[in-house]
Amino acid sequence: MVVKPFRALRPRREFAVKVAVKPYDVISSEEARKVVLSNPLAFYRVTKPEVNFDRPVDPSSEEALEVAKRNLKRYIEDGIFFQEDQDCFYIYRQISHDHTQTGLVATFSAREYIDSKIKKHELTRKDKEEERVKHIEYLRAQTGLVFLFYRSNQKVDSLIESLTDQEPEYDFVDEDGVRQIVYIVKNRAVVEQIKRAFEEVPVFYIADGHHRAAAAVRVAERMVSRNPNHTGMEEYNYFVGVVFPHSHLKIYDYNRVVKDLNGLSVEKFLNRLSQAFIVEKAPAQPYRPKEKHEFGMFLANTWYRLKVKDEILKQIESDPTATLDVSILQREVLDKILNIKDPRTDKRIDFVGGIHGLNALEDYVLNKGWAVAFALYPTSLEELMSVADANLIMPPKSTWFEPKLKSGLFVHLI
Repeated sequence: MVVKPFRALRPRREFAVKVAVKPYDVISSEEARKVVLSNPLAFYRVTKPEVNFDRPVDPSSEEALEVAKRNLKRYIEDGIFFQEDQDCFYIYRQISHDHTQTGLVATFSAREYIDSKIKKHELTRKDKEEERVKHIEYLRAQTGLVFLFYRSNQKVDSLIESLTDQEPEYDFVDEDGVRQIVYIVKNRAVVEQIKRAFEEVPVFYIADGHHRAAAAVRVAERMVSRNPNHTGMEEYNYFVGVVFPHSHLKIYDYNRVVKDLNGLSVEKFLNRLSQAFIVEKAPAQPYRPKEKHEFGMFLANTWYRLKVKDEILKQIESDPTATLDVSILQREVLDKILNIKDPRTDKRIDFVGGIHGLNALEDYVLNKGWAVAFALYPTSLEELMSVADANLIMPPKSTWFEPKLKSGLFVHLI
């Protein structure tokens, strides 16, 4: 696989902690606006341009994008950002309370994405994709990282790990208590060594950032068509991201809450569930699933344990997508019983990342008026890779990766 060093546009060391923010798509405009008010250097001024206005503004409108472009220029003019004077790789380490992950910041090939060597596991929404396309085109910059991984390879893993034995360029703890550490790789011989090592990796997988990757590739295709002197080496042919060994990553559960029971009483709903599941009151309150094909359910102030019946599993055992717990829940409960056909657009369903805990599910039901909550066992990385290798697609909101990658530490100019 191709990993390409690049001349990052990035904050000077003393400004990194102020600039770095969460990905644009995991925080609301209102939340981001509050951050900017208390911290004017927050990079949301670029990644979420609507926060620069005190009125509702379409983030992909020309007026919003013009302000984002101007703000990016101002970061440079004010000496907060600078562009590296040579192509570099960067080692990005994140340390949270329960694990550490260390990966390579580089640019990745749009052609390998098109050729499915960079594998996807989610569908993208065209409106969200188009919003990022406009952002990249208008700023001529990719401002957010794509989160990638590869099957762990001892040679590659050891090489990346060896490069953390130096003074870091950035080292700070963010607002969530996650330590963010970045090391620079400038030595030409080491850069070439990294490139050669990754040539032995057969494929990359996207963990998070499907819309960022898809948008960057669409921009690349457009720029190719407009450039009669295209060579394939232009910066627009690559998108910026971080690639980690799969053994470093942790997938959290991605849970569901539903607004109503589709006109059913609690008793009738439980009866319908019993057709596909063994339904029993949970041995613990609240109840977290202990294994695959088991669910926790909070309904009418009670936690239940749902276990998928063997006859259901036998019908789907050869299909790597159908056997996912998120697929089983969608098919047997959300679709068949609650009439939620498209969870990406139906307003009767919401999704809660496992990082928020089971109390967040109870809060929806007890305090926000929702009818039922489902706690899932986390999708495994092996399941994700099996689906992606088969060129299949998972249901939306199948995986929740933590910690999130910071935006603002690396900008790729195209």
